[in-house]
Amino acid sequence: MSQSSPSLNLPYIQAGQAQKHVTHNEAVEQLDLLVQLVVQDFVTDTPPGNASEGQSWVIGAAPTGDWAGRSGEIASWRGGGWLYVLPRDGWRAWGQAEGEIRVYSGGNWAALSTAPPVLNNLDGVGVGASYDATNKLAVAADATLLNNDGAGHQLKINKASAGDTASLLYQTGFSGRAEMGLAGNDDFSVKVSADGSSFTEALRVDAATGMSTTAGMTGAAVDVDADTVALLPTPSQAGGVLITVFRLAPSGHPLAAHSGFFIYDTGTSAGLVTIGKGSNLDNLGSATLTGTDGSAGSSGLAAMTGSLQILNRFTETLTYNVTYLGGLPGR
Repeated sequence: MSQSSPSLNLPYIQAGQAQKHVTHNEAVEQLDLLVQLVVQDFVTDTPPGNASEGQSWVIGAAPTGDWAGRSGEIASWRGGGWLYVLPRDGWRAWGQAEGEIRVYSGGNWAALSTAPPVLNNLDGVGVGASYDATNKLAVAADATLLNNDGAGHQLKINKASAGDTASLLYQTGFSGRAEMGLAGNDDFSVKVSADGSSFTEALRVDAATGMSTTAGMTGAAVDVDADTVALLPTPSQAGGVLITVFRLAPSGHPLAAHSGFFIYDTGTSAGLVTIGKGSNLDNLGSATLTGTDGSAGSSGLAAMTGSLQILNRFTETLTYNVTYLGGLPGR
């Protein structure tokens, strides 16, 4: 049979033992020390000269006098001498000097109020609600605040691959009505639904080109330096294109003479038909443009297989807003 208990190291009364009361009283003494443990101070190196019966201290890292060699132990004044106990992980004690409860762990007494809870790798979290196998975070509240920590703040929704979905789904009665994000590809899209099962795409922004498409319209803006040609891939092989032009300085100043509307064909037989244009926007047909084509001080537009070409012969960088109308993708 063991001589002492496994958790508090209390002595057992042995079979046939004489003076059993001695062992019993020793165990009671230790219980009196450890149950509802109170210490005068969590770090003390020098034994006090006027300790009262039952008072206890946590011995510091450099003990002196009677406490020498007892670093980290609990010393309690009992029956005219010191009773020593070595603390174990998980013990709690109230510190009179500190005015707080501390928990012993890894050789240190940490304040209970500042000991961080273990919040990693939780199965789920429910705030006013219950989480489930799919919705690992569930919140039922009037509002949810995600605040900054002194600068900016980002909310990240990450997906494993391009074919997966990373989106925000808006619902009525837990039935989807609108969704925006990366749904099945890397283009940003906005979709709406009247019944939660059939969705109609209202807007798409191409991840590679930045072109936006909505209700038969696709748009993009491109800055073109002077005497430079920019290529604009078309969303379809045929359709209409509206060109509106702005100067960067003064900011946003329109150049109506450089704007116009055309019907384009960027298939194998590329072509460009003018519907209406300003005096400084040239229809350059299906030529392959360079920075010296067209008229000085003007802009030019030409079609080629797969894209349109915009030429800037103005004396400064211009912003060309390009809006495609109609056409079917891939045709």
